[in-house]
Amino acid sequence: MEPPSSRPRLIERLSALLMREPEDRSQLLDLLHSAFERNLLDSDALSMMEGVLSVSDTTVRDVMVPRAQMDVVDIDDPPEKIVAFAVEATHSRFPAIGENKDDVVGILLAKDLLRCFSDKEFDLRDTLRPAVYIPESKRLNVLLREFRASRNHMAIVVDEYGGVAGLVTIEDVIEQIVGDIEDEYDFDETADNIVIDNTGRFRVKATTEVDDFNTAFSTHLATDEADTIGGLVIKQLGRLPKRHETVMLGNLRLTVLRADSRRVHTLLVDKQRTLPLDAAG
Repeated sequence: MEPPSSRPRLIERLSALLMREPEDRSQLLDLLHSAFERNLLDSDALSMMEGVLSVSDTTVRDVMVPRAQMDVVDIDDPPEKIVAFAVEATHSRFPAIGENKDDVVGILLAKDLLRCFSDKEFDLRDTLRPAVYIPESKRLNVLLREFRASRNHMAIVVDEYGGVAGLVTIEDVIEQIVGDIEDEYDFDETADNIVIDNTGRFRVKATTEVDDFNTAFSTHLATDEADTIGGLVIKQLGRLPKRHETVMLGNLRLTVLRADSRRVHTLLVDKQRTLPLDAAG
């Protein structure tokens, strides 16, 4: 046990550490890490503080879902087709488009589709919410304030020429601060690493070991490059992936369902059909 006479010195040292005024952000981060090393902060608190500091330096471009990966609904599609798509995509909001993705007519809330089952005069256009447009360069701290003030949860991102570059949601912003946010489609921590969903595709925890993945999918992925399937995806891309990005491993398409700025959480795996040799040409 530490002698009583030494305790004031320890308290004085900690007080001096915490009372020292940082001169810049780098020193502030060093101070927070020092507090963590002395068990004055836990890892979650440290991570959130780092996230808070990072949002003012992060732009919408860094976190948005790119245009090519946007899940959208066609305003002219019949309701039953849109309902089927919404069920498969499992999002709560969708941009509704006209001629192409630059022609965003409005935002469809999946819950509003329930009306098409009880209203024979259902008109999709009447259910749409106005689309909000923001530039790629907008800072996340500014966007978060706007989301909170407007009670809006999705914005369409436009480039310098006015074309649609992607979309961003309030969840994308908050995840930069608190890390990944689990929802009803995420895994229970006690569940199996690999589960099949109602579309016949597989949801796979990124922490699944490559050996177990090979056994489940009869693949022969290398185990010397990464221990987990999430690590293999990162190795393939050469960086941390964003949500909705895809990687092909053999005849398997792996789509990132859940990822934040720190790690990959969940992957969607589906097998791609291979054409016969005589049909490939």
